[in-house]
Amino acid sequence: MNWDLDFITKEDYKKHVKVYFNKIHSLVQPSDIEEFNRNIIDPIKLTFTYFLTGQDINELISTEQNRQVDKSINNDIGYFHQNIFKYINGWHVPKEGFDIVKNDYSVYVELKNKHNTMNSSSSQKTYINMQDKIIESLEKKEKVVCMLVEVIAKKSQDVPWEITLNKEKKSSEYIRRVSIDKFYELATGDKNAFRKLVSWLPITLKEIAIDEYDDLEEQKIVKELTKEKSFFLNLYNLAFEGYEGFDELKFIDDQELGKDFEIQEEDCK
Repeated sequence: MNWDLDFITKEDYKKHVKVYFNKIHSLVQPSDIEEFNRNIIDPIKLTFTYFLTGQDINELISTEQNRQVDKSINNDIGYFHQNIFKYINGWHVPKEGFDIVKNDYSVYVELKNKHNTMNSSSSQKTYINMQDKIIESLEKKEKVVCMLVEVIAKKSQDVPWEITLNKEKKSSEYIRRVSIDKFYELATGDKNAFRKLVSWLPITLKEIAIDEYDDLEEQKIVKELTKEKSFFLNLYNLAFEGYEGFDELKFIDDQELGKDFEIQEEDCK
């Protein structure tokens, strides 16, 4: 395939993706059992999940790992979206303040991953901050636009941001609510820029995974949890090993346990 992103080179794009792939990989692939259990897992919940969802052990542990680090992953994805603008001509990412700023200081951006990630208080604080920036620019006789840019918006849009402050509805042409596709169009001049960027993401991630992590599918934690003793015994001992009587906890063989819970076709008739 021919590279069709004019606003960033293939090399820079891969370098950028690789930074966040490595960050997230280190989060979802704990190095050992102690790291996996750093917040103390809930083996009761995992047992219910195992038999109610039909997940195998690899899927069960992957789900638990993702749950533990979900907030951190969301933060990294936010930085992924923000910091790519370091590569786009005419824009920069300040060390503090707004997330993205146009080099001529005519556009200031707050970037959110999802339209519903801000509560009412956070929305009001962000809007007031933008309002102050607009007032400051008017005093200097400068034209400034502030934008709340949403990666996952309800629809493609570039509209005035309407909000309620002190029970009064507010809106301004200079404070806008913009979907990420419309913002990329503004930033690059290409109305399909975001679609092109997204289309290259799986390809690039696959290249990185193959290059960097031959054992990406290997579940180190599962290996630890299934060696010597049964999976459930190891799982429960992570949380309950110091409890009274748990030094004598025993489970039947995991394979036999699985057989007991297989649903036969005739049982569903």
